[in-house]
Amino acid sequence: MARDTTRTPMPHTHTLQCHLPPLPKNRAYSNAHFPRETPPFNSQTCGLHEFHGPLVIDSCTITHSCGLACVSRQVRDASSGAHPWRRDSTRSSCCCCCCCSAPLMNLAGFLATPATATATRHEMPLNPSSSASFLLSSLRRSLVESLRKASPTAAAALSPMASASTVAAAKAAAEKQQQQPVQVAKRLEKFKTTIFTQMSMLAIKHGAINLGQGFPNFDGPDFVKEAAIQAINAGKNQYARGYGVPELNSAIAERFLKDSGLQVNPEKEVTVTSGCTEAIAATILGLINPGDEVILFAPFYDSYEATLSMAGANVKAITLRPPDFSVPLEELKAAVSKNTRAIMINTPHNPTGKMFTREELEFIATLCKENDVLLFADEVYDKLAFEADHISMASIPGMYERTVTMNSLGKTFSLTGWKIGWAIAPPHLTWGVRQAHSFLTFATCTPMQAAATAALRAPDSYYEELRRDYGAKKALLVNGLKDAGFIVYPSSGTYFVMVDHTPFGFDNDIEFCEYLIREVGVVAIPPSVFYLNPEDGKNLVRFTFCKDDETLRAAVERMKTKLRKK
Repeated sequence: MARDTTRTPMPHTHTLQCHLPPLPKNRAYSNAHFPRETPPFNSQTCGLHEFHGPLVIDSCTITHSCGLACVSRQVRDASSGAHPWRRDSTRSSCCCCCCCSAPLMNLAGFLATPATATATRHEMPLNPSSSASFLLSSLRRSLVESLRKASPTAAAALSPMASASTVAAAKAAAEKQQQQPVQVAKRLEKFKTTIFTQMSMLAIKHGAINLGQGFPNFDGPDFVKEAAIQAINAGKNQYARGYGVPELNSAIAERFLKDSGLQVNPEKEVTVTSGCTEAIAATILGLINPGDEVILFAPFYDSYEATLSMAGANVKAITLRPPDFSVPLEELKAAVSKNTRAIMINTPHNPTGKMFTREELEFIATLCKENDVLLFADEVYDKLAFEADHISMASIPGMYERTVTMNSLGKTFSLTGWKIGWAIAPPHLTWGVRQAHSFLTFATCTPMQAAATAALRAPDSYYEELRRDYGAKKALLVNGLKDAGFIVYPSSGTYFVMVDHTPFGFDNDIEFCEYLIREVGVVAIPPSVFYLNPEDGKNLVRFTFCKDDETLRAAVERMKTKLRKK
């Protein structure tokens, strides 16, 4: 797209709206100064707003490929002086003029409007010649030509002979194309947008306090972030070794020895992954065959069932029921069959906050050994154990050889966005995990692995302070929920609390959570989506307390003020 700094604007009768606000010259701007507003006639946002880095405003005339010259303050990169114009193959011609960045059907309608149309915001004069008719015909010819190969229907709609019915038909065709049904493999058909995404979107829409999704609204420790910065500045920015940088593998092995008393080989038994979710996926895809049976404890983290479906496994679920969510041992024993390949546990348990007792773990271990069953242990909340010490399943006698232990950095260090996880397993199981990992992500973020190394070597005092702080947050939320009228169930670990919402008269958890967002302004998670049979969870709601105290107090106050028992 050429710049023309010699042409002078001529009188014009047609003005178009531009989203670039008038701004002082010679000042640096960022993308935040140019909000993406909805332009007129349903067009897409002007491409001019898509830029990064320090910018300055100057005045110049741009001659676009459609033949229009727009005189305005334009944006250029402060360091290179280049204008960040871009072409979009799905639209017509230039990007810095709203008429040219509009979808074609809308543009066709726009060109049929009177030439005296004006805009209320910053205006861009158009001036290819001394006549507005030449302007319109030139623009139309350019658009038709550029679209003839890509879309005959759209080109016909823009032609001079196009009738209203032609334009309408073309718009209908475009709408039909946009409304094509989504496509997804059969093994994933039953899985919708995750409940965490849905609830977080509703929180934003209604301005609600988000006590649903389990991510802290405060930052991780400075010493870990500083280690990441140092690693970046030191040039540790290329692919890492596939199964983890040596320093992190060693730090994971050291931490595991302290926590479980088990000594593992960091090179042969530790695999670094992109978060615990990838460790789960690599474990399942690397060790489970189509038709294998895997037993879960419901409610369960939704990733388990989805990944098992991708592996072609058959899922059985043993339901943990309130008030204590204990394991029904005889029911579990009856569920194990000759087809059972693995049992998957999560302790401390999301979403109930339950911690598996030693008796329960030993019973499960006996079943695994007697029936040659693998054990997959998700232990991401191991440092958030409040009323009992965490017991790693791999530490139960005879279980290490058949256990994959999965963990991550995010929950313990409030750095969920870094996605640093790992899997620990004996070499014969690690082989399958690494095979899957190699073709999922291959490697994990290099500088963040360096920072994770520093984190895992933190003194024990860090973990003691973490439990103390979260214990106080838990008490704040639990007491507030009780005062608001909920039946609150015990939570021994994680940063979640399960409650019974039935005192408020709603038929199910989804109906209650939607009301809670709209009318009370607080977000919780409806846990029925974590059961194979949603009826098992319809009376329950999950709240999280991984938020700052001010947020927790505000949420509690809203619920105490606006919720009424029925």
